[in-house]
Amino acid sequence: MTYCLGIVTRYGLVLAADSRTNAGVDYISTYQKLFDFSVPGQRVIMLCTAGNLSMTQSVLYSIEQDLKSDELENLHTLPTLYEIARYLGDKIRQVQERDRPWLEKDGIDFRCSFLLAGQILGHRPSLYLVYTQGNFIEATPETPFLQIGETKYGKPILDRTITFETPLDAVAKCVLLSIDSTMKSNISVGPPINLMMYETDSFVVQNQLKLRVGDPYLAKIRRLWEVSVRQAFEQMPDVEWQHYLNEDAHEEVFTD
Repeated sequence: MTYCLGIVTRYGLVLAADSRTNAGVDYISTYQKLFDFSVPGQRVIMLCTAGNLSMTQSVLYSIEQDLKSDELENLHTLPTLYEIARYLGDKIRQVQERDRPWLEKDGIDFRCSFLLAGQILGHRPSLYLVYTQGNFIEATPETPFLQIGETKYGKPILDRTITFETPLDAVAKCVLLSIDSTMKSNISVGPPINLMMYETDSFVVQNQLKLRVGDPYLAKIRRLWEVSVRQAFEQMPDVEWQHYLNEDAHEEVFTD
């Protein structure tokens, strides 16, 4: 399992992914899941992967080969991010057509998904989720974030804090808290955490980092977040038991 997250706002894009692919008592493996295929000054293209590792690696290999061999259609020639999303969906279908029957035969989950984000000269920044079937959806100002992998633990903070007008630095902070919340609840998600932040119309990914196990910033935000959540919880008003007991008694008298 993994957790990847992308957010698009008026000011740009933030993408992040953990690196864990397997977690057990005596075996943990990690692989990079966030990739940059940008051409500085012309187009920014970022990809996040989740799901069956052999499938996602095969798709990435096919994409890289198209770039190396200067195929007519590749990440650097297609004119819009929408068409790149279609191209990526076709690549997923091609790999699955070849490998899926053999994986299904042994009961292996073949599903995979991708986040595609970036900006091409002359177009606005965009964020897409490409499903294992090859179809896709786009993030909107009303729903500016998309997730793949282990999504449920990191979603509540996004629902409560992120809007299309949120500044990028705040988005990046929220993304890391979303990932930390997921790591706290699920051992199958873990560092290193890769993070990229792109500013609208800059056409270069100027900010990217890798946060490894034991990183001081990860430890700091986890500690501060836990303290803040606990303080907020303690400030919540108690349940007014007597109010509802009196209300129920009134209803019984009225009913009689």
